[in-house]
Amino acid sequence: MFTSRGWFSSTPMKCNDSIVNNRVHGCAIANENINSWCKDVLFLSSIRSQITRLMSDIGYTMIYEPNGASKASVNDFRKLLEKGKDEEKIEAMKQILITILNGDPLPDLLMHIIRFVMPSKNKELKKMLYFYWEVCPKLDASGKMRQEMILVCNAIQRDLQHPNEYVRGNTLRFLSKLKEPDLLETLVPNVRQCLEHRHAYVRKNAVFALYSIYKVAEHLAPDADELVYRFLYEESDSVCRRNAFVCLGDLNRDAALQYIQDNVAVIETLDSLIQLAFIEFLRRDAARNPSMKPQYTQLLEEVIESPSNVVVYEAAISLTSLSSSSHHILLAANKFVDLATKETDNNVKIITLERINDLNRANPGVLQDLSLEILRVLSSQDLDVRKKAIDVTLSLISSRNVEDVVKLLKKELQKSSSSEEEKSAEYRQLLINAIHQLAIRFVEVAASVVDLLLESMGTINTAAAYEVITFVKEVVEKFPDLRQSIITRLIDALPSVKSGKVFRGSFWIIGEYCEEEKLIREAWKYLRSSIGEVPIVASEKRLQEKDNEQEEESSGKSTKKPVVLPDGTYATENAMTVDVVHQEEEKPPVRKLLLGGDFYLASVFSSTLVKLILRLQRLQTPDKLVNALKAEALLIMVSILRLGESSYVTKKIDEDSADRIFSCIKYLSDEEDVELIQKSFLDETKDAFRSQIKISEERKAEAEAKDFHDNAEQVDDLILFRQLEKDVARNVENEDVTLMGANKKEDLSSRLNKILQLTGFSDPIYAEAYVKVHQYDVVLDVLLVNQTTSTLRNLSVEFATLGDLTVVDKAASANIGPHGFHKVQTTIKVSSADTGVIFGNIVYDGQHSDESTIVILNDVHVDIMDYIKPAVCSESSFRKMWNEFEWENKITIKSQMKSLKEYLDVLMSGTNMNCLTPGAVVGQECSFLSANLYSRSSFGEDALANLCIEQQSDGPIIGHVRIRSKGQGLALSLGDRVAAISKNNQTAKVQKV
Repeated sequence: MFTSRGWFSSTPMKCNDSIVNNRVHGCAIANENINSWCKDVLFLSSIRSQITRLMSDIGYTMIYEPNGASKASVNDFRKLLEKGKDEEKIEAMKQILITILNGDPLPDLLMHIIRFVMPSKNKELKKMLYFYWEVCPKLDASGKMRQEMILVCNAIQRDLQHPNEYVRGNTLRFLSKLKEPDLLETLVPNVRQCLEHRHAYVRKNAVFALYSIYKVAEHLAPDADELVYRFLYEESDSVCRRNAFVCLGDLNRDAALQYIQDNVAVIETLDSLIQLAFIEFLRRDAARNPSMKPQYTQLLEEVIESPSNVVVYEAAISLTSLSSSSHHILLAANKFVDLATKETDNNVKIITLERINDLNRANPGVLQDLSLEILRVLSSQDLDVRKKAIDVTLSLISSRNVEDVVKLLKKELQKSSSSEEEKSAEYRQLLINAIHQLAIRFVEVAASVVDLLLESMGTINTAAAYEVITFVKEVVEKFPDLRQSIITRLIDALPSVKSGKVFRGSFWIIGEYCEEEKLIREAWKYLRSSIGEVPIVASEKRLQEKDNEQEEESSGKSTKKPVVLPDGTYATENAMTVDVVHQEEEKPPVRKLLLGGDFYLASVFSSTLVKLILRLQRLQTPDKLVNALKAEALLIMVSILRLGESSYVTKKIDEDSADRIFSCIKYLSDEEDVELIQKSFLDETKDAFRSQIKISEERKAEAEAKDFHDNAEQVDDLILFRQLEKDVARNVENEDVTLMGANKKEDLSSRLNKILQLTGFSDPIYAEAYVKVHQYDVVLDVLLVNQTTSTLRNLSVEFATLGDLTVVDKAASANIGPHGFHKVQTTIKVSSADTGVIFGNIVYDGQHSDESTIVILNDVHVDIMDYIKPAVCSESSFRKMWNEFEWENKITIKSQMKSLKEYLDVLMSGTNMNCLTPGAVVGQECSFLSANLYSRSSFGEDALANLCIEQQSDGPIIGHVRIRSKGQGLALSLGDRVAAISKNNQTAKVQKV
């Protein structure tokens, strides 16, 4: 593809004057271990270039000084260095380094360290010594090099000639941190010699050392680029070549381009480290020279075929950043798909799928043909990976490929039905949700999808079957042409259903959308058969008497026969027991659930009967048929009420279900308000469901629009420069213009509100804390004031916690002079959104050494509202979590607020919860309000709440809030918050006179 000459430029490259005269200063060099560290971990390779850039910046080291009150003096250090053993010298050197980094340069120790530490052959002490050379003061008061540093240079020179290659390499790494040209001048010849050392460890550090010397003072190594260029061609070690090319790319751009051009023909066979260096250079140089992007993209097309997954990932990322053509986008996406299917690490799969998602957002419509390829990732056993693959695929679906995707999802659903994997039920639910979304978006696949899901409804679990019913509800509402066939298929599938929850949804669909007489008769036939013989109590009584007679006849002479168990052993089977079991199995499904106490299903069943009869009346069916069905429906409902009070059920009928069934009986018996009843049962319920779907679609559309708006860039958006951000913010503030992205100044009054007093004003030590809350920790900035006229020695602040809090670090002890101030900081790790308490004390030495004084601190309570955020979930998810969560906290409410809506708003703002009930329901001013609330903590904990309140005629609002969560702490904490809100609203406001 490429010629060996003139690919990057029109004239061949010369490696002498042009190299020297075309130096380009760029970012510095990363540590040599970065690429090898990222080599086997694909998802870490994306941050390699960021680490490379960061390592060129000035490094700041955080030093922890355990006891600031007991510092060793210079004389103590001298004694340790002069007379101590190697172990004592190592500890002394550590203390010296900490002291220097904390601001005390200790210039008087330099000669002692040269005399008593530098001659030592102890490896750890030599390592400490090089740390000291890095931070010690090398200049005198006049700014000239100290005379003692000549001895240091001699020692460094000897180490650069040391026979041990690791001592040489460590010394060369130290030279990369030196910034004094006077020190480096005498060491340059030794560094040049190290470029030819037999060991690769020395050579790779020598390249970096030479580069660093050139960056400090060009005149010390004017031919550095030529040396590196020759070294690059002569070197055989891959790490050394990578380091040399990184240096060359910053020293001389033309030389780096020439080296790439010379290796174009064999670029696919090069080591992955040098390939990664090529990619980084091309990406960086393309930003400076946009005209070279076409050539660079062609080269990346070659590199992307590398056998190394790390190189493929980096090349794909770089290719999409340099080019926006559909060919390159599709090529990069294909490589991401290959990585997602080949790599075994689930994190890699998720990250590559997220990259595909980002490409699709930036280039809509380009990646539609990859839908089936992405679904190959479903072969993974991890549920999160499968979910990510399905989500990405759904964003790529169009009318061209929807049928193929649905077929594949059908196969996966059928396969998972017979699977015995640990999370196969959740996987089936994912597939059902995906098929549901496709059927709603594309009407051409809705009919076939519904047939498939209804067929599998008897083999899947209750949660998945209920998802199917929820999906069918939406389909029959949105696609009227499919209603008759769907309901017919639903009636055929109901005999295999065993869950009352699924029956309730199915009966609601039958009652709402059976609009033809023939369909109503089919539905009635099934409903009648599902309840069994009526009256239920009389038939159950007769069956029980028959069982008693059989038991008396078979008492004493019950027939027994041997049964072979699966393990090969024998067991005894009683004929009477077998008969009873067979009788239980032969009972109709709805009858079984009624005998089990599911009278909520009975109320839905009764409402369905009323709707079918009212529908027949509206269709002007002959009175003879309508009256017969009405009499049969009344008999069934009365029979259910009698069953609920009998002893044949495991649980008596509840008051709400009984009232609803009584109402259904009353409505069927009412001959005067037939039109009003028909409107309520047949029209308004359907309108309510239609409005619920409409609100859900509006929310989804708003979310999509918000996502699109967040990812879109407006033509008139301001460009913010990070370096000038503070000035921009100040200018905008002066112009009274709101600028997105500019930092807002923190209100000082808000900081004052977060200051807590820890001790009293009469205590010898006054303490107050400023509480800063982060996502997963709490930082206490404690100000200590000595209110006495004496020095408080070895004063320390000790904290302890209650709840899911952990003290991360302990504040160092210190001496505080008379009326002096001192600040300490403590970090508390937060692991859950439960209520937590921080308590502690202040301890300092008394007048005698064996005495100590203790001051008890006030408690600090962690506000859980800092960790709870409003969230959104589906109705089915809310109900599922409500049934699963064990802990419930019920709070009684009595408030003097003016309206129910006002109380709801105050409760939502006070508990950081989001209302899931559609706005049309809670927005109406009435005397009763019921709403579901949901929030999620920063630690992934779900909090559910159900609000039921009513406005009494005399004014106060009464009711209760039920809070449920997986753990006890969150439910109790939110309950306390709700109780506090209600209590605050009861108290009268006191005005200042």
